[in-house]
Amino acid sequence: MDDPAVKPVTELKRHATRIIEQLDESKTPLLITERGRAAPVMLDVDSYRAMVRKLEQLEGIARGERAIAEGRVVSPRDAKSRRERWSNGR
Repeated sequence: MDDPAVKPVTELKRHATRIIEQLDESKTPLLITERGRAAPVMLDVDSYRAMVRKLEQLEGIARGERAIAEGRVVSPRDAKSRRERWSNGR
């Protein structure tokens, strides 16, 4: 992800429509400042959704790594058997 552009909240208030259009076109995050301090970050919807998908994938990987570290694993044969029982039980 690109470094965010920075705009003061007063500019956002004055030019919200234009800024939102630019955000959607550029796909660059926008850091809003208030009194010179970082406040919220704005993202276009597509970038936000992509970020959420990536986080969900990383969380799934982390859960799998924890399961392996804790010994909560099954053999491929047992996994296939469980999957077949689950799909047939629907």
